[in-house]
Formats: sequence, structure tokens, C-alpha cells
Amino acid sequence: MVMMQWSKIKGRREIEREREREREVEEERRVGDGDSGDAHNVRVVGKGKRIIVLAHGFGTDQSVWKHLLPHLLEDYSVVLFDNMGAGPTNPDYFDFERYATLEGYALDLLAILHELGIQSCILVGHSVSAIIAAIASISRPDLFEKIVMLSASPRYLNDSDYFGGFEQEDLEQLFDAIKANYRAWVSGFAPLAVGGDMDSVAVQEFSRTLFNMRPDIALLVAQTIFLSDLRSILNLVTVPCHIIQSSKDLAVPVAVSEYLHRNLGGESIVEVMPTEGHLPQLSCPEVVIPVLLKHIRYDMAI
Repeated sequence: MVMMQWSKIKGRREIEREREREREVEEERRVGDGDSGDAHNVRVVGKGKRIIVLAHGFGTDQSVWKHLLPHLLEDYSVVLFDNMGAGPTNPDYFDFERYATLEGYALDLLAILHELGIQSCILVGHSVSAIIAAIASISRPDLFEKIVMLSASPRYLNDSDYFGGFEQEDLEQLFDAIKANYRAWVSGFAPLAVGGDMDSVAVQEFSRTLFNMRPDIALLVAQTIFLSDLRSILNLVTVPCHIIQSSKDLAVPVAVSEYLHRNLGGESIVEVMPTEGHLPQLSCPEVVIPVLLKHIRYDMAI
């Protein structure tokens, strides 16, 4: 009798799990119904009413948020997607003319929010995606409750009165290396960007997502990002921005976070973490995740 009852309970649990899986599949199918949802592998997960959008940077995909995501599922509905050109996206959809400027990505972001019917969200953007969100917010500030910027830069090239971290010669060498031997470039670039050796899990993960990109697409995306200069539009960004930065980052000097803070048009706050590398959410999650959660949950008075 006990065994029969247990079998019935077990059977009900299996049915419930199967129904839950079906609901998840149905939700993902609904998200993918639109053109943008399908092209960008959009997923919506979590239980909360408030919406968070997680946007990844160059050379990664939505998997870069794997350490942060579990902490958000109870309190938020979380939107994840892949920027066009990332490994999981269809390279046939990549428009070399559209993505020669960051505005093309900003239009993609706005299209995703529109298709999902999102009227307001907190956007967490890593690297270039933080700037993409800033661009999008200029035309639609109502869509963004705030932007949490992780490792963001409006310009990577040094200027007479600006320290971006790179000289033109540095970038030309970077582009030439991508053209000459993409795999060799990834093997050298990934440890420098992450701030670790090839044996570290974070470097291996970044290498994996870089290798997933088609080399010609990776080259154009790198050129679009590293040659961009968005300093002139910062004063038009009026939504609150939380600027989070590693104390040592090959791609973004700490001076850049202070520049953003001084020049953004709305309220902003800066926190410099005792971390190393451009992808601290992968290399130092034990430090970065609590900082991100703090900036997501609370406003300027931290």
C-alpha cells in the first residue's frame, strides 16, 4: 500500500515536472515568435514583476551572466539575448553595414523590448552593451529605470584631453592580428582581457565564446567598438547610470569610469571594485555578483 501511494506521488511529481517543462518551452516559443526574438535567441526567465535585461559585451554571449542569473530569478523577470554576431546567432543575419555603428545594436535592443511589450526595465550592460543601452535610452528614456554599466567605455582611443587606454597603433596591431590568425589572436587576447592564464576557467570560457564567432564578423565588431567615439552624446543620456569598474582593466582604465560620471546627463554613481580584468563577472564572481545585486536593488544612496 505504501509503495502504491509512493508510486502515485512520484507519478504526480513527474507529471508536474513535465508540465513545468512544457510551460518553459511554451514561454520560450512565445518569446521567439517575433523576428528580433528569434534572431537574438531571446529568453525570459524568472518569477518577478520587475524586469531586468542582461546585455553581454564583445566576444561573449548571454552565458556570461551564468553566475548572476540564479540570484535574480525569484525577484525579477530576466530577459537574456545574444547581440547579433555572437556565436549562437545565425551569421547569415549579420548585416555588415548595419553593425558598422553601435546605433544598429541600439535599434536591435529597442526592437527586442518592443516585441516583448516591455515598458520599463533595469538594464545591466557589460562593456559595449552598456553604451548601446545608453544610445537607446536617448530616444526612449521611459524604457529604462536605470542602466547598470559594467566595464563600459565611450571611447577606447586616447585623445589630447582623454585617456581611453589605446593608441591608434595598438588598435591597428589588434585588427591585423585578428585578420592574420584568428585562433592565435584569441589565444593571446583572452588571458589579457580576463586577467589570467589559459588554465583559468574564466579565460577558457571567454576563449570558447570568442572562438564561436566567425572571424570576419569578429573583426568588424571589434573595429566598430574600438574605433567608436560616443563622448559627444553622453550629456543626452538622462536615465540614472550605475558605473561599475575593475581597478585593473586592460580595455578600460579607471579614468574612463570617472569621465562617464562627469559627463553623463543624468544622475550617476561610480564603484571601483578590487578586481582585475574586463570580464570580472566571470573571473571574480564572488566579488562582482554582490556589487551588481546591490546596484540592481538600490538606487543612488548605496
